[in-house]
Amino acid sequence: MIRPTERFSSRVESYRRYRPGYPPAAIELLATHCGLNSGAVVADVGSGTGILSEQLLARGARVIGIEPNDAMRAAAESQLAAEPRFRSVAATAEATTLPQESVDLWVAAQAFHWFDAPRAHAEALRVLRAGGFAALLWNERPPEPGGFLMEYEALLQRHAAEYTTIAARRVDEASMREFLGATMQIARFPNQQTLDYAGLEGRLLSSSYAPAAGHPEHEPMLAGLRALFARYSQAGEIVFPYETRVYYAQLKPGA
Repeated sequence: MIRPTERFSSRVESYRRYRPGYPPAAIELLATHCGLNSGAVVADVGSGTGILSEQLLARGARVIGIEPNDAMRAAAESQLAAEPRFRSVAATAEATTLPQESVDLWVAAQAFHWFDAPRAHAEALRVLRAGGFAALLWNERPPEPGGFLMEYEALLQRHAAEYTTIAARRVDEASMREFLGATMQIARFPNQQTLDYAGLEGRLLSSSYAPAAGHPEHEPMLAGLRALFARYSQAGEIVFPYETRVYYAQLKPGA
């Protein structure tokens, strides 16, 4: 298996263009319950191409993107180059290089399952100020996925050998509760993308478990995706639904 910090090096453009963001209600929750406000210092850990960072910046926060993958980090730096409140750091969740007690909010979007959770927890406690919150954000399959997503899932299970293992790690609520503690709360919000075929293919190929070009399963997977799009698209587009989940808690006690 490819090292977690290198998994997305060949998928940066697809990730930047075709991964979904997070609904306004999820960002509002961070504002009302987790201290996201104008001037707050937020560590976006595993910040990737800056999808969440951009939304946090829009709320007036100062955002530090912590990203070990050089290609992903460069994409975020390019995308957010004009934003003076964004700073990018080549570091990991387990060793952020940030000063002690320098962060108001610690967040990770679509990345927690790649962390060494005990070490990341210790580092989060070190960098958070007293009273600081932590939040884990995910775009997951909705509880009633419908025919398209059920067939899309079956396609992944047929052609992407790592899919089931990685998906199971991603939705491991017990490990998130261990990280966030007994006061962890969960909020759920509807989310979706509307994609043409190129967008749907890009969304699939942005996933680290999707067989890349040259792999024997790559072309059969895309043939299945084209057939799936033909069955479910309307007027050349398809709606890809998600349920955005936010797991959050005050990680560090107040003064």
